[in-house]
Amino acid sequence: MAVGKIPHATAKRLPIYYRYLNILADEGVEHISSRDFAVRINIDATTIRRDFAYFGQLGTRGFGYNVHSLLRFFRKALYQDHLTHVALIGVGNLGRALLNYNFQQTNNIRISAAFDTDPKITGTIQTGVPVYSMADLEQQIKDQQIKIAILATPVTAAQDITDALVEAGVEGIMNFSTTRVNVPASVDVKYIDLANELQSLIFFVANRDERIE
Repeated sequence: MAVGKIPHATAKRLPIYYRYLNILADEGVEHISSRDFAVRINIDATTIRRDFAYFGQLGTRGFGYNVHSLLRFFRKALYQDHLTHVALIGVGNLGRALLNYNFQQTNNIRISAAFDTDPKITGTIQTGVPVYSMADLEQQIKDQQIKIAILATPVTAAQDITDALVEAGVEGIMNFSTTRVNVPASVDVKYIDLANELQSLIFFVANRDERIE
């Protein structure tokens, strides 16, 4: 699918659109306007139309959007029509929680390999996922052709492991460590800091009356 450059904010909303389109399809809705869709997902209709316009003509003026056509389109756009294998680096408390979760709400993402330094768990199967030694990281990433990795390691190890992932061919990293890592322009990094997100939420709740929407 050839599209132009998609703004980061638009890309973040695509999974929301996809999730609610699935709900609409399950409810038997065949067509929906941007205004009605906006009410469903609490995103204004202008933003929805602008986001969809990046992908061409997806709807018809006066008729709205065909739910099943949109669903097929975004399933392909989000690579939901094939299984994506993911590596997990670090099987501590957070890593174990991610293994237990293992994206059970989607059929299209799976943690298929985990890596750790603890000899008590390396060489074992944890919740159906093999745990390898860090010494095997680069070879396993290459052999399994994994392009996406989740980084759940201590801060002190984050950059060295990131370098090894990049060397092995990883193109996207979800970073749960509380530090920024340096990567080449060809690699995308998504930072997930649960403490920062919670602190931001607390701030917004405490300052609800003063904030500017």
